[in-house]
Amino acid sequence: MTIPADEITAPWWEATRRGSLLLQRCGACRRAQHYPRALCAACGSTDLTWTESAGRGVVDSFTVVHRSPFPEPQAPYVVARVRLAEGPVLLTNLVGAAPDDWRCDEPVRLTWRPVGDGRRLPVFEKE
Repeated sequence: MTIPADEITAPWWEATRRGSLLLQRCGACRRAQHYPRALCAACGSTDLTWTESAGRGVVDSFTVVHRSPFPEPQAPYVVARVRLAEGPVLLTNLVGAAPDDWRCDEPVRLTWRPVGDGRRLPVFEKE
């Protein structure tokens, strides 16, 4: 699967090759955000810089998918909202444990799933 990069997301995708999860930080209001955008979602400023996430967070919410609409990933798998220590929430997958072993508020750390072209997607495992 090829996920296209554009002028806004290219630095984020390039960082995934190095195993770095980048967030945008607003110079006007100091809020961190993810996914990459042209404007700050909080105040509308275009004064955005890149900052590296520590890759730590907690499970905010999750669901177990029992019937996948595609051959990969194979079901069951866990789709979750992870609230990063820096504040933003990522929609991601939880890996490394059985689907029934996950709980909300569980501490997690960043790991990576290869996309196939050298880039990677952020996924999370138990702390």
